[in-house]
Amino acid sequence: MGTKRTDEFRADAVRIALTSGLTRRQVASDLGIGLSTLNKWVTAHRDTDVVSDRDLELARENERLRRENRILREEREILKKQRSSSRGKSHEVQVHRRAP
Repeated sequence: MGTKRTDEFRADAVRIALTSGLTRRQVASDLGIGLSTLNKWVTAHRDTDVVSDRDLELARENERLRRENRILREEREILKKQRSSSRGKSHEVQVHRRAP
């Protein structure tokens, strides 16, 4: 039979699962519990105050910032590629003759 976890451990696991930005699979693995167990705990604690409104607000903000960071990294990589492909041409000198 499985290990009996304390109520505090369960509450912390639910809070982490709902606010960390990690997948439930990652949280379950990190805590050494089964995914189905974690899902049951989340369902059981969904209507309780395990996660405060402030925690949920911070989790939403963290997710927004992660998304923004990902977009900025992608844009930076695109700009790096453009810059490196134009470097070979930067040493060329173009001469324009004026019409007499």
